[in-house]
Formats: sequence, C-alpha cells, structure tokens
Amino acid sequence: MNFEHTEDRRMLADSLNRFIGEQYAFDARDRIAKSEHGFSKEIFQQFAELGVIGALFSEADGGFGGGGFDIAVVFEALGRGLVVEPLLGAVMVGEAISTAGNDAQKEKLGDIINGAVVAAFAHDEADSHYERTRVATKAERSGDGWVLHGAKAVVPQGEQADLFLVSARTSGNVDDEAGISLFLVPAKAAGLTVRGCPAIDGGRVAELSFDGVKLGADALLGAEGRGHATLERAIGRGVLALCAEALGAMEAAKTATLEYLRTRKQFGTLIGSFQALQHRMADLLLEIEQARSAVINAAAAIDTGDRLTRERALSAAKFSIGRIGALVAQESIQMHGGIGMTWELPLPHYAKRLVMIDHQLGDEDHHLQRYIALGKELAQ
Repeated sequence: MNFEHTEDRRMLADSLNRFIGEQYAFDARDRIAKSEHGFSKEIFQQFAELGVIGALFSEADGGFGGGGFDIAVVFEALGRGLVVEPLLGAVMVGEAISTAGNDAQKEKLGDIINGAVVAAFAHDEADSHYERTRVATKAERSGDGWVLHGAKAVVPQGEQADLFLVSARTSGNVDDEAGISLFLVPAKAAGLTVRGCPAIDGGRVAELSFDGVKLGADALLGAEGRGHATLERAIGRGVLALCAEALGAMEAAKTATLEYLRTRKQFGTLIGSFQALQHRMADLLLEIEQARSAVINAAAAIDTGDRLTRERALSAAKFSIGRIGALVAQESIQMHGGIGMTWELPLPHYAKRLVMIDHQLGDEDHHLQRYIALGKELAQ
C-alpha cells in the first residue's frame, strides 16, 4: 500500500492547515464554540470557498475528491484545529443523497458543497444506544406524501441546519433492519421543533421533535423501507471522518505535551529528562501510530465494493480511536500536571473532544462487538 498522499491532497492539507492556523487560533475557536450559533457561518463559507467541502465529494456530485483519503486529509486538519463547523453533517447527508437520491434530490448537493445549505444527520434517538436499526420515529403515508411523528436526539449543529436527513420507520418492528426509510426534511417544516443546548466539547447540539410533520412524496430518499444500506454507507463516511479528526486532535495533544516536557523544569531539571516520563511518552507515540494505521486502513477500505471488508475496517478504526483517544487524553493531561486541567490551556479541550468522539456514531465497546459480529458473518 502506498502511504504517500497525492500532490493534490498534500496541497489541500497544507492550505487547510495554514488557514486554520491563521484564522482559527484557539482564542477565536473558543469564542466560536461558545457562541449563540455554536459555529461561525463566515468560517464555514470560507471553508466552502477554499474547496474544503468540495474535496469531500466526487466529481460526479460536483466536487473534486470524495475518496476515503480525501475525507481523512480534511478531517485530520479539522481535528488539529478543534474546528466546530458542520462539515460532518455535509459528509454524511451528502453521501446518502449521492447513494440513493434521484436527479432532483442530487441537485441539493451543489448547495451543500458551496456552503449555502447546512445539512444535519438526524438518526440517533434517546434509547437507541448506537444501534443503527433501532428506529422508533414513524412515517405514515398521507395522500401522495408522508407524515412524521417522533424525536431525534443529539443532532450536531441542528439549530442552524437548513436540511435534515431523518430516518423513520415505515414498517416492521422498532429494531428491524427492513422498514427503515430516509427523508429529507427542511428545517422550516411545520410541526418540527428544534431545541438546542451547548455540547460539552464545544459547539451546540439539538433535539428534534416531529409532531405531524407533513412532507411531500419528493422527501423520500431512495426506496421505501430500504434505507438501511444507505444509512450504513452514510454512517461509514461519518465514522472515517471522526477517526481522522481524532487523529488530528491526538497529534495536537502530542505536540503540546512534547513541548511541555522539553521546557518545563522541576527541581532545576527539564522534566523531559526523567526516564519514567520518557517511557510514557514513547508508549504514547507508538499508540498514536497504531491509530494512524487504523485510519489509513479504513480510508483505503471505504471505497472498496465489498461491504464486510469496508465495515470491519471502519469498526476496527473506531474501536482503536476510542481506546487510544482516551489514553492520549489521560496521559497528556497527567504529564502536564495540574496546569493540564486549566480552561485557558488548549490541551483539556482536545482531551474532551477525544473523549466525546468515542461516543459519536458508536463507542469502542459497540464497535468491538460489531467487528466480532461482522467477522462471524464473513466466516459463514
């Protein structure tokens, strides 16, 4: 396997890292993350103008990338800067529309790519516990259209979204794979209530309530009751994006910790000279390289046609990222000592983000169990 990025991807990474370094310093990021909107629409638009969103989509969809390594390059840079702008929603909703949308629905991709539309992925529910097939929100036919009833929980940047991708059950039991349908729901739809709150790691999340939300026939994405495969592909892209983001955050935490060990003196001696801390740092560096290998493997597998290969690589990466991310957060703070817990230092914010990434789209326990289940399926 060639581990070197193409020249285009290297240029994208360089320009994105430079932009984030110049325009998204920690103080600016902290203000944006705690703002009323939870992100900066101006920065989001600048990402679009830089081609960052377009890099997440294929040429057929109006972008210029769309491969697994394109997603990894972009989100690793976003992770280094603790970026809170809603690019994850663009990736996941865009993938669903690209996979299952008709020609009219695919026209929405242009507005997502140019930053005119903020898209949000609304699938998780209060008691779903990461289970993708557990969907209690219901959609019933009404004339030529549909009516939605139910609720979705913890939708990133849901307050400012213009378009939601919503999963709803049109048939079957609450945890059946068959019977899940996907709908494109405008944020201004009558009967839709959005309640937002701050997220612990910056930005904002929202709960959605659907009280008889009426939708036209054109809101259904793909075939009725067959949305699970599309849902799986969209979540897969999101998992890869989160893993790459976590890798970027780990690199930032590692850099900060190494700098601290090289400059902090205790009893007149640089603490980086203490053998115990050297051993802990060496172990941490090895773990981060393991995380990078898992992300590379997932990025390479996501574009393969074999579902089991793709999904096992994604779950393996998410498990690894969850375990290693928690370790990096703990060790980095401990090697900083008490100052590692102060709000003014960027490090604890990276630690919080790493911990919360583990809980998005399935934690390490969930993905370990899923990896085992997929292995059994592969063996049959």
